[in-house]
Amino acid sequence: MNKLRYFLFCVLTSACLGEKLPNFVFLVSEDNSIHYLKHYGAKFGSMPHVEKLAKEGLTFNHAFSNGPVCSVARSTLATGILAPRGGFQYHRKSSLANGIKPWSALLRQKGYYCANNSKTDYNFATEKGVAWNESSKKASWRKRPNPEQPFFYMQSFSVCHESSLHFPEKTMLSEMTNTPVDQVLIHPYHPDTPTFRYTHARYFDRMNVVDGQIGEVLEKLKDDGLLEDTFVFYFGDHGGVLPRGKGYAYESGLHVPLVVRIPENFCNLVDHKRGTRTDGFVSFIDFGPTVLKLAGLPVPREMDGTPFFGKGATAQALASRNETFGYADRFDEKYDLVRTLRKGKWKYMRNYHGFYPDGLQNNYRYRMLAFREWRDLFHKGVLNEAQSQFFKPRPPEQLFDLSADPHEVRDLSASPSHQSILQELRATLSKKVKGINDLSFYPESHMVDHLLGDPIAYGRKHAKEIATLVDLADLAIVPYKEAEAQLHHALRSGSIWEKYWACIVCSQFGVKAKGVAPALQALEAERNLMVRMRAVEALSLVKRKNPMPNLVQIANQSSSAVEVLMVLNTVAFFRDHHGFELDMKSLNIQVPQGQYLRRMDYFAEDLNL
Repeated sequence: MNKLRYFLFCVLTSACLGEKLPNFVFLVSEDNSIHYLKHYGAKFGSMPHVEKLAKEGLTFNHAFSNGPVCSVARSTLATGILAPRGGFQYHRKSSLANGIKPWSALLRQKGYYCANNSKTDYNFATEKGVAWNESSKKASWRKRPNPEQPFFYMQSFSVCHESSLHFPEKTMLSEMTNTPVDQVLIHPYHPDTPTFRYTHARYFDRMNVVDGQIGEVLEKLKDDGLLEDTFVFYFGDHGGVLPRGKGYAYESGLHVPLVVRIPENFCNLVDHKRGTRTDGFVSFIDFGPTVLKLAGLPVPREMDGTPFFGKGATAQALASRNETFGYADRFDEKYDLVRTLRKGKWKYMRNYHGFYPDGLQNNYRYRMLAFREWRDLFHKGVLNEAQSQFFKPRPPEQLFDLSADPHEVRDLSASPSHQSILQELRATLSKKVKGINDLSFYPESHMVDHLLGDPIAYGRKHAKEIATLVDLADLAIVPYKEAEAQLHHALRSGSIWEKYWACIVCSQFGVKAKGVAPALQALEAERNLMVRMRAVEALSLVKRKNPMPNLVQIANQSSSAVEVLMVLNTVAFFRDHHGFELDMKSLNIQVPQGQYLRRMDYFAEDLNL
């Protein structure tokens, strides 16, 4: 069908449809970035059904999960709200955010039948039956009571989940891969070993398996005569699962495939020719607004995203979009605080806890042989700089030119010729985190105790305080001599959370911050346990003081499972990366349950207790 005939078909079809509404199907491959799909330039990873969708729709070259891990990414997707603003940025949740409504509930109010098969994994609380008519492994659009009723159906495919790479060493000898291990291209930050080659090849094989399952769903839509009434979205729920992918705010953790099949009966709602690609940037916050607009619903002001399809959403407008915002916070028991801004080919990363290495222990990650081998090789000192960086501290900010360095291994933040773009992106990101009232500038324990009743309202009420904390945190990116006076003032006279952040900045400066060591020492007696913990942490990095006795005392004294979790994160950091010994017998934690038990299991296993 040529372009003119296609256009006329769309116009005539639209006139005949009247008030008929489109259906929506989300087909989601878990733990899957663009780096493992042939459709996006990989040597392997063929997905014929997805490629057919692309011929009948639009491929997005720049689609992003705002968060690099399941529950955070899915909560963002389900709400259209940036997680650090909505209070659901931590994976897995210690407690659930309230006052958050998924946009599928708005579809249901419009008369849509909404079914989910079957993963939810949200970090916000909602009453049963609000989001879905049915959410189970048996859910289907075929269960709607009226065959004419429009529907939204979502199905997740777990065959490519991280756990598919949790195989024993003997598997590499007994199970051959279809993908030739000697032909896979190893990422430059990975060591080129038989283990990594096999792991890469095994994951490429997963692409074909999940594609077959996607094909089964598409066949059902076709059999039901629904395909040309249905927008089919195929995408990954966040980045790929090989080491330094899932959970980490690099492109490998955020850049996802997205292909949307455009149905002929609703092609008038899309200003794109089928079978094309777009370079315009979209992210998970945009999916909900897009579906609502296609369904003829207004987009709530509370949403952070912008529709990329629907009346008035032009191809030109989409092509002009070139920015995306990302975030990584706690990942199971491992803490971090990273914010990212990508603009065109440039990627800016703000590492607020850069003194923690990416490779800090996370029990579930290190079930993978490749993860464990990578760490072992680092300790043996046989890796090059790019392969070693995962286990080293990070600078407070990083800048990458993705056109020349797609795997983010050459940091340009110190390059004199790149200071202009660095300062531009730095200012833009700082404005962004202030603009969303980023709740991660309070420790998670405070958030659980005080914010979760209505996180967005709390952020609005405390916007000025959050902006002050952002500015204080940004002292880490100026020369220490310029920051010293403000740090000293914050440590001596600041509010509780100003003291908290001043300690974190001192940790980032390390030995350069010796001038404020007396002020840090005074905070070792601070009543607020989280400020005390940060002061102990900073003193160890500034003066090489053994932090373990004080950290154990804080963990034993706390009645909060989240506080204990934060403290034991720091214990693991100093034990594994600075060589301070932990006396497990000295731990006498009073909180009976919590994610901190992951750390206890790790300490006990590592000590053969």
